[in-house]
Amino acid sequence: MEKLVHFLQENQVQFEILGHEKPIVSAQDGADLFGIKLGQTAPTLILKNDEEYAALIISGDYGRVDFAGLAQKLGLNKLKLAKPQEVEEFTGFTIGCVPLLGHGLPVILDSKLFRYEWIFGGTGVPEATLKIKPSEVERLNRVIARL
Repeated sequence: MEKLVHFLQENQVQFEILGHEKPIVSAQDGADLFGIKLGQTAPTLILKNDEEYAALIISGDYGRVDFAGLAQKLGLNKLKLAKPQEVEEFTGFTIGCVPLLGHGLPVILDSKLFRYEWIFGGTGVPEATLKIKPSEVERLNRVIARL
């Protein structure tokens, strides 16, 4: 997480790291813990197409993702969630902990996140959450598409 904090400071980002005693296992858990709207939670899901990976940063209230429709929008044959083992092997992070920034993957970003001034997502460690503006998440990632 030190690397993430350094990256944010280096890029002059306004942010806050929120520590908590136990990992957050669902968007609803995060919303309850921080007293925020479900849509402000921003889990980072890792998607796979053949051997290529991408990060999907999605609003906690997005609902069910249409992977076939998303694949079509991106001009891909198919797209699916990476398996937990693949996520850890490829990113170095466990599912539920993948950071919003610094993972090096192309990003598909949910436009619904821009309804909020602040969103809350992963830092790379289970007991910490990043509070950041969605515009900064967009600016500091290589966004290849928006939902």
